[in-house]
Amino acid sequence: MKVGVFNPVLYHMNFADAVKYLASQNVSMIELGCGGYPGTKHADAKVLAGGGKALDEIKAVLKDNGVAVSALSVHGNPVSPDPAFTKSCRDDFIAACKLANKLGTDRVVTFSGCPGDGKGDKPNWVTCSWPSEFSEMLKYQWEDVLIPYWQEAALIARDNGVKHICLEMHPGFCVYNPGTLMRLRAAVGEAICVNFDPSHLIWQGIDPAEAIRYLGAAIQHFHAKDTEIYPHNRAVQGVLDTGSMGKAAERSWLFRTVGYGLPEIDWKRMVSALKIVGYDYVLSVEHEDLLMSSQEGLEKAIGFLQRIVIEQSAAAAWWV
Repeated sequence: MKVGVFNPVLYHMNFADAVKYLASQNVSMIELGCGGYPGTKHADAKVLAGGGKALDEIKAVLKDNGVAVSALSVHGNPVSPDPAFTKSCRDDFIAACKLANKLGTDRVVTFSGCPGDGKGDKPNWVTCSWPSEFSEMLKYQWEDVLIPYWQEAALIARDNGVKHICLEMHPGFCVYNPGTLMRLRAAVGEAICVNFDPSHLIWQGIDPAEAIRYLGAAIQHFHAKDTEIYPHNRAVQGVLDTGSMGKAAERSWLFRTVGYGLPEIDWKRMVSALKIVGYDYVLSVEHEDLLMSSQEGLEKAIGFLQRIVIEQSAAAAWWV
């Protein structure tokens, strides 16, 4: 496994300085945001997909610093009921698929998206099956919108050499836990994979190591981000917390730098579970900890992961 970094945390630097900094931290992979919610500060898939000088410059910076691209990220909502936003997200995804092989990766990271109810102009995330209109809405979202879109998107990915569409399981979208991910994978095919981010599972009460075992070969990218639960608030409010992230003292949970949420042993369990299911790729640090600076949080996460990552597989032993 390798330690990587998701680049929005470095948007205060230009791309060349950011990659040079990562190399100085012995980081060998970068997850490159190039559209959608991550923005285009360092790279714009729509601009780069056609090749040219800008793409050559990015490739030269990466090569000179010994850093590879782990995936292209264009997180968005490609099934939003807002037509303009939907088109933008879909265009970003297509551009990323066209760009991926040019930057040496076959992975694109995004969200599944969340449709509306077929009547309004806002997404509707369904969190319960009753009253019956919620079940009816889910049926519409999955059968009429989500599955048809991703069947078409999988063909676009395949035609451009992208083998793994790595969906991040994120509440607010139709794919938010292992069960919904595997439901979409069963309907669309093995092109639908996982960008496994434990931070979104922890506050839902899911054991990340057990989720890794369940998902198995579907995992094709990994976000290293932690979540800290605050029991005194959770005991009163539960975990469906819509309060401001900026009001840390009032929240049931917060995103944290790796090692500041779960105990270290739980991160070691995750790393071990990844090895068991055959994942031997990147642990890409995503920094969203509001309690420490970007540099401090990033460097602590990198150091933590470099200490616990399993870099070499065990040699054959006499008792095996």
